[in-house]
Amino acid sequence: MQLSGTPGAPKERPANLAERIYQQLKDDIFEFRLLPGDRFSEGGIAERMAVSRTPVRQALYRLQREGYLQVYFRSGWQVMPFDFAHFEELYEVRIVLELDAVRRLCERPHAEHCNALEQLGRTWLVQPALRLHDGREVSRLDERFHCQLVEAAGNREMARLHAEVSEKIRIIRRLDFTQSARVAATYEEHGEILEAILSRRCEEAQLLLRTHVEVSKAQVHTITLHMLHSARQRGGSGEALGIDPVSTAR
Repeated sequence: MQLSGTPGAPKERPANLAERIYQQLKDDIFEFRLLPGDRFSEGGIAERMAVSRTPVRQALYRLQREGYLQVYFRSGWQVMPFDFAHFEELYEVRIVLELDAVRRLCERPHAEHCNALEQLGRTWLVQPALRLHDGREVSRLDERFHCQLVEAAGNREMARLHAEVSEKIRIIRRLDFTQSARVAATYEEHGEILEAILSRRCEEAQLLLRTHVEVSKAQVHTITLHMLHSARQRGGSGEALGIDPVSTAR
C-alpha cells in the first residue's frame, strides 16, 4: 500500500483526500492487508500518508459507520473482527428479499421488467468464449445481477435494503470469485435462474437462486478462513503496512 505523500505534487482538496484515504483503507481491509482485529492509531496513518489527521479521521469514521472499523477512544482504532453469525443473518435477509423478488417477477406482466431482464441476459446468457475471467469484474457484475433482480421487482424499499445488505457482505462475498471454477459456475447458474424467470417457472427459479446463494455462502466461509490464516502466516497486518499498532493511548 502506498502510504507516503508525493513531494511537489499539487495540493489535494480535503474532500478528495479523505475519499482517497477511505478507498485505500477499505481496499486494505478487503485484501486482508489489514486483518480483522488489527489495531492502529489515527496518528500513525496520518504520519505515513504525510497528511493532517482531519481527512484521516473523516475516512476512519466513514468506515466505522459502514461497519468495517470500531474506535476505542484514547486507544486507537480496530478492524472489526469477523462475525460469521452476523454474516449468516445478512445472507438470510438477502435470500428472503431475492426469493420474493423472483416471485414478483414471475407473476408480473413480462413487459413491466423485460428491459431489465434482457440487459441481464446480455451479460450472463453468453457463449463461454465471451465470458469474463477477471474475478473482480465478475464479482461486481454478480452483485449487480442480484441487485437488479430485486430492483426489477418494483419495490424501492426492498431494493434499498437489499443494496445495503449487499454492501455489508461484499467483503467476503467477493472471495467466491478468486477461483476460476466458481466464476464459470456463476455464469451457468445465473443463466439458469434467468431462463426460469423468463419462462415463469417460479418455484424452479427460487430453488435455483437459493441453491446458488447457499453454495456461494459456504464457499466464501471456507475461503475466508483460509485467507485469514494465510495472511496471518505471512504477516499481513497493519504493522506490516507500516501503520503503527497501538495498545495504549497516543
